[in-house]
Amino acid sequence: MTVTRARLSKALRCYLVTDPGVESVERTVEICRQSIDGGVTAIQLRAKGWPDRRALEAALALRALCAKAGVLFLVNDRVDLALASDADGVHLGVEDLPVEVARRLLGEEAIIGYSPEGERDRAEALRHGADYLGVGPVYATATKADAGPALGVERFTEIVRSVDVPVIGIGGLKPDNARAVRDAGAAGFAVVSAIFYADDPAAAARAFNEVWQ
Repeated sequence: MTVTRARLSKALRCYLVTDPGVESVERTVEICRQSIDGGVTAIQLRAKGWPDRRALEAALALRALCAKAGVLFLVNDRVDLALASDADGVHLGVEDLPVEVARRLLGEEAIIGYSPEGERDRAEALRHGADYLGVGPVYATATKADAGPALGVERFTEIVRSVDVPVIGIGGLKPDNARAVRDAGAAGFAVVSAIFYADDPAAAARAFNEVWQ
């Protein structure tokens, strides 16, 4: 384990989600390396649609990169890949394995994040031990086709205040609109395109960290 629960909130501050549209393992790892140089504190491998062996190659490479840097490493959806790569944990959604099943498979030390789709769903995930929530989209986004309508900052703030675990905001976040998410009480920013597709991922990550500071 690279990151413990005691350090979780700090580790979630600048959270990069990879985009499977970049199909090269080498390019994905290089973007993540640059992002870590700029201050990214967590990386989630999202490899939907990738062949299993390519996804595992990426998971192993990112696990090594994150372990060396002391950065949280999670796998999106895939409990099997998290186990195979010795990831810090997984991030799950409503169509994935239930939190309680993932916990049984990964053990008590694993970090399990969850993206809820409603109050009942959120309460159930927390009851079964989700360590943090990814809530969004805060703003409109085209990165994830099934993300749904934007929540807006006011609703996001209500959700943050209603739970006792760290919450990260995701969806349409850029340095010029992320401050409102910080001020809402979020533990951090979850970002895809604004860092992953930036001309300079390190500079983009630094810009988000400057907003937090």
